[in-house]
Amino acid sequence: MILFIADRIKSLREKSGMTQSQLAKRLCVSRNAVNSWEMSLSTPSSIYLVELSKIFGVSTDFLLSLDEGVKLDITDLSEQEQEMVIRLVDYFKSMKE
Repeated sequence: MILFIADRIKSLREKSGMTQSQLAKRLCVSRNAVNSWEMSLSTPSSIYLVELSKIFGVSTDFLLSLDEGVKLDITDLSEQEQEMVIRLVDYFKSMKE
């Protein structure tokens, strides 16, 4: 499981266009700590897993490879906008059936 965490952190960091140093600064850790996580030399503590999930907009379950589903936070949208997103997702799901 440690390899999955390392891969997820590196992939999410790269997709967000962040360097190891930038991520380290946001987490108040050394760049070496981030590098160690990405190389599977160590794993982030639960506190950093929570912070990583907030930074990248994913669940801790996703970071730990416990949940492969995609999450989308639409709580900032109005009720009408949320309903539109839900209908759009339902539409795409129905097209696959």
